[in-house]
Amino acid sequence: MVPGHRPGGGGRRPDPAACGSAQMEGRIMTGLADTDAFPLTAIPAPLQDVHREEGARMAETPWGTVPRHYGDTTAEYRAATGEAALVDRSNRVLVRLEGRAPGRMLTGVVSGRMPPAPTPGDDGVGRGRAFYSTILTPKGRIVTDLRLFRLEGGDEGAHLLDVPAAGWEPLQEHFQRYLPPRFARVVEPSPATGMITVVGSAAAHLLAGAFPEFSGLVGELEALEEGEERVLSPGGLASRGGSGAPDDGMSLGAIHIVRSGEVQPLALDVVGPADALADIWRRLRERGVPPAGHAVWETLRIEHGRPAFGVELLPETLLPEAGVVARAVDQTKGCYTGQEVIVRIRDRGKVNRHLRGFLLGDAPAPAAGTPLFIEGRSRDAGEIRSAVESPRFGQGIALGYLRREAEPPGTARLGAPDGPEIAVRALSDDGWILAEDDPDHHD
Repeated sequence: MVPGHRPGGGGRRPDPAACGSAQMEGRIMTGLADTDAFPLTAIPAPLQDVHREEGARMAETPWGTVPRHYGDTTAEYRAATGEAALVDRSNRVLVRLEGRAPGRMLTGVVSGRMPPAPTPGDDGVGRGRAFYSTILTPKGRIVTDLRLFRLEGGDEGAHLLDVPAAGWEPLQEHFQRYLPPRFARVVEPSPATGMITVVGSAAAHLLAGAFPEFSGLVGELEALEEGEERVLSPGGLASRGGSGAPDDGMSLGAIHIVRSGEVQPLALDVVGPADALADIWRRLRERGVPPAGHAVWETLRIEHGRPAFGVELLPETLLPEAGVVARAVDQTKGCYTGQEVIVRIRDRGKVNRHLRGFLLGDAPAPAAGTPLFIEGRSRDAGEIRSAVESPRFGQGIALGYLRREAEPPGTARLGAPDGPEIAVRALSDDGWILAEDDPDHHD
């Protein structure tokens, strides 16, 4: 151990409220310059107006142009981990796939399950499910990850792809090679479509208050599993009777409310026309719900241990390395691009590295790409991909890759073979797998 250094794990346990606003901006975002401008961005104009009203500080990031913060990241974090906060996530790209057989074409391209069309309930609310998935190269490398919705039933039923900004360009190139335009075509992203997220323990109650049709569904919204959605078609009412599915959500203006799994607090994504989202934002602000920027969202994501494309998920990443196979791969489906590699690793092989969580203790802030070292190996054994100052853990934390021989729980050295000792922890879909004496202020 380096003299004077305390590794992560059962070390310091400061009051999370003591973390300063500057710390709470998140180490992965501290090198990004604030701006009042809205350069080329996926954020639709009605939501840009909202952020100007809020005095948001914008930043260019790997995820597109985003509201970095609204002046007090400590208060924003407290709101998001308390009752509720509003996060604009319209930097993600939302595109429709339509044609003669878009579902059949997608089945051979995406690694995961294909979603069913939403079904209408007697209460006028459509019920459906979106699935997390990935698109792979023939060698099993990641083109992008995405969330896949089905908007309509039938062979010609349209699908909605929710794609990270960093994955949009490679996805377009991939579709040009592997998606037959006679059967499926991409409709360019509409600047009038966006996504906001209500995060916090009272998210369901507050959204139900914004939609009279949801007034009796608070418990149902709170109990949604990741990817489950509720749909309100134009005018706030899902279609009743008739053909068996709510009206097309993106062209006719439906609102989709979907449970997000990216963070640990209850988080409900609201996808729909930007004008409607701006109205929902203002109504929730009138009810006292504060906004939170992406510095807080990224802190929550890393505290939950979920990898993001362009940060921890990179073009050279294999799905088993990132630990997303259970969520991203349908092991029962027929052929899809990259399947052979995934099956071979599952049945006969191993990967050389795994995505891990790191408790940094008193170690200095690591930049993305900082090497990691383990005992008995002179060469680096991995690297940091992201890091934030975590109120939940009372110290800096990071996500990164480490060779498989360094089994967690354990330790690694940061930056050099004699660098600060940090704690290594495994990750799961449910979050960090902590040791008994690890600090966790969400307990």
